[in-house]
Amino acid sequence: MDQGPLADRIIKAFDTMSGQLQAGARYVLERPRDVALLSMREQARQAGVQPATMTRLAKHLGMDGYDRVRELYAAAVRDGDIGFAGKAGAQLASQKLRGDKALAAEMLHSIGKQIERLAAPDRLDRVVAAARALASARRIYCLGLRSSHSVAWHLHYVLSLVGERSTHIDGIAATGADALARATNRDVLLVASVLPYTRLTVELAEYAVGQGMVVVAITDSEVAPLAQIAQHAVIVATDSPSFFHAMSPAFVVAEILGAIIAGRGGDDALATLQHTDAHLAALNTHLKPRGNKKTS
Repeated sequence: MDQGPLADRIIKAFDTMSGQLQAGARYVLERPRDVALLSMREQARQAGVQPATMTRLAKHLGMDGYDRVRELYAAAVRDGDIGFAGKAGAQLASQKLRGDKALAAEMLHSIGKQIERLAAPDRLDRVVAAARALASARRIYCLGLRSSHSVAWHLHYVLSLVGERSTHIDGIAATGADALARATNRDVLLVASVLPYTRLTVELAEYAVGQGMVVVAITDSEVAPLAQIAQHAVIVATDSPSFFHAMSPAFVVAEILGAIIAGRGGDDALATLQHTDAHLAALNTHLKPRGNKKTS
């Protein structure tokens, strides 16, 4: 669903609402699927307001009651109509009320907490198990489309510095999936995708499993399509005050995987890195640090 049924109406009326009504309205903007699925009392509890506030909100928006609001959102969920625009309404309302600096601070705080949670023992166990599966592969195929492209590409780039075992599956000229024609059951597919999941990503992961490949997934839920397919799944948070989901935790996981795999490469990885350094130096790839200027 590209937009909650009442998003435009809520944004237009937001400045006319009391603080309590704004809290309820922000909940409706930020959690459109929950509006369709949860009871009014549970929504009020999560929004931090009284149930009567949700009823008043509905009437403020011209509805007979909150049941009508839930009906509209349930119909929208059935039709698949809530997406980025639905969340954009929440961001616009909050940003207008609290300002740009508050939005930036809230995003940084949220991302910091998400990354901190990756250090929990059970999550670390998953990351290490995923890294070991990747390190033991004959070849690693890295797949991430749309917002997850940078996650897969970064891991591929790091791995390319320490060896020749990584292949990046890209979509140039629609030939990216052709790389999997050479894959065997000794290879591993590293695949990243978060809600809204890209159809081709899931289809290629299913194909890889059918070919006997191990699949390592970076995704956002235990019930995500990739989590159901993969032998190893690292779950990352994506909640964000922005209209766009947070990708920083997934990117951090890719960085950690790259570091662990490189470290497990031992002397061979070190020798390859030395060769890479010499190659980059010969091509004068990087700017050299500026020397201290002489003063008279």
